[in-house]
Amino acid sequence: MTSRHEQWARLRDLLWLPPRPHGEQPRERVVGPLELFYDLVVVVLVAQAAHHLAGELDWHGLGLFAAVFALVWIAWLNGSLHHELHGHEDARGRSMFLLQILVLVPLGAFIPEAGDARGAAFAVDAGVLFALLALLWLLASRADTPEFRRPSVLFVTGTALCSVVLAASAALPADARVLTWGALAVVYLVGFVFVLGRAIPERVVGFSVTDALAERFGLFIIIVLGENVTGVVDGLSHEPTNALTLAVGLVAVVVGFGGWWTYFDFAGRRLPRPTRASALQWMMIHLPLTAAVAAMGAAMVGLVEHAHDGRTPAATAWVLCGGTAVVLCATMVLASSLRVWSEDLGLYRPLARTCAAMAVVCVALGALRPAPLLLGLALVVVLGVPWGLAVAHRVAHEGEPAV
Repeated sequence: MTSRHEQWARLRDLLWLPPRPHGEQPRERVVGPLELFYDLVVVVLVAQAAHHLAGELDWHGLGLFAAVFALVWIAWLNGSLHHELHGHEDARGRSMFLLQILVLVPLGAFIPEAGDARGAAFAVDAGVLFALLALLWLLASRADTPEFRRPSVLFVTGTALCSVVLAASAALPADARVLTWGALAVVYLVGFVFVLGRAIPERVVGFSVTDALAERFGLFIIIVLGENVTGVVDGLSHEPTNALTLAVGLVAVVVGFGGWWTYFDFAGRRLPRPTRASALQWMMIHLPLTAAVAAMGAAMVGLVEHAHDGRTPAATAWVLCGGTAVVLCATMVLASSLRVWSEDLGLYRPLARTCAAMAVVCVALGALRPAPLLLGLALVVVLGVPWGLAVAHRVAHEGEPAV
């Protein structure tokens, strides 16, 4: 007869599995609803940052947005990779995500005033979040084999130090605090690349981008793209309903849709080459790409609000056009890390040149600042040119035997 102690032990083993050791990343798995819920919570924070940027489209607002967005994205990357490498679909996995969410929720509440009245609260809460992430990685490292011990120590130590610096930044003046956040994000990302790219011996397979992870990054982009629609709706809801305002809003939605097809037609849900350098390039380029998409959504609010102006306000034009240019260029840099790039150079090389040329056109449009409707229509054409080139290439090569 099974004792009560044995029953509890069996239940614990069923619901509270230990973290999966390094080097045992599952090759095939499905992205679960828990991960999607976590992503939605993180995108709420992104939306808060974008909403604040919409009301402060200047250099100060852009700097605050960049610093806050980078910290939020790094936290999301940490949580996502921890579950990818070590997590299970059990009570422990749910609890780890729940703990992160409980810290993320107040962090989101502090974002609108992170550059001012609530900056200290944001710094302390962000410090708590990174301390929690350091603890999660520390618990996962207890089962490390010798080749993973040094990288784990470096990563946990770096994340813990990031936590300390964030919390300590609460004592700084507002501008110095934001500057510290931005510098810390850059240093952390450099350390992240070093640990994954250099600290792990070449012979060791510690991490690779799987179909599930590619899907996860793609889904995150989709959710952030949804904030473009939110920006348009927000702009329309505060303006009198008329044909021109509505036309500008709908064209802005098409611009956001153009960002979607640029990413997913040429790079999204495709795997990088099986090298560490390609995997790191693939991950890191998603940061500016996602930030640009969020910034475009923020600029769309101003585009709709000024629908009747003879020229688009300078800040709105530069953020919207600059964001579009970053999306075009970042997508091609991302595509250059993919396996499909070398398999279809006949498409991707001219496509990369075309996207670079269209990015220059975006900058020119930002400088010219045509009326909002004309600017939106011009950006739709700009985003349509690479797509048209890809369609023409595929039609021209349809029926050719595979190499």
